Amino acid sequence: MTVRQALTLSFAAALTLVLAACNRTPASHGHAGHFHEPPHGGTVLELGEEEAFLEFVHDAATEKLRCYVLAPHMAGFIRLPAESFEVTAKIGGRVETLTFKAVANAATGETVGDTAQFEAHAPWLKTAKKFDAELKRLTIRGKTYDAVPFRFPEGNYPRKAAQ
Repeated sequence: MTVRQALTLSFAAALTLVLAACNRTPASHGHAGHFHEPPHGGTVLELGEEEAFLEFVHDAATEKLRCYVLAPHMAGFIRLPAESFEVTAKIGGRVETLTFKAVANAATGETVGDTAQFEAHAPWLKTAKKFDAELKRLTIRGKTYDAVPFRFPEGNYPRKAAQ
């Protein structure tokens, strides 16, 4: 095998691995049909065009909803300086406000004001299965996202293909 053939083969193998890294599904949204899985198996809220993600994980036993701030392609976490943010939820004919507070984690070195994890507590989360929600406002890496609606537990990702 010549050097040129070896380089061509190596390039082809590397390209195959890169393309395989994106879990491609035909029913996913418009970015060449790829979809990324949330690391905690939660409800995903896409912000912008995959600029960032919020993953909501429901823990009915503790009456909590955890939120993880994820990087593009859900490839890691984004730590935020925010101490809290709010989501409104419409449940049972009433509007409830969930205040997500920053969570410190000694294992990862995260602190309030430098964390990717937030939690909200509300007694109604113990029995809540579904609700309409709206992220009120959150700034991530200098970009502010306002009034982003979603349904729980469906989320808004992957986006449904246009009919």
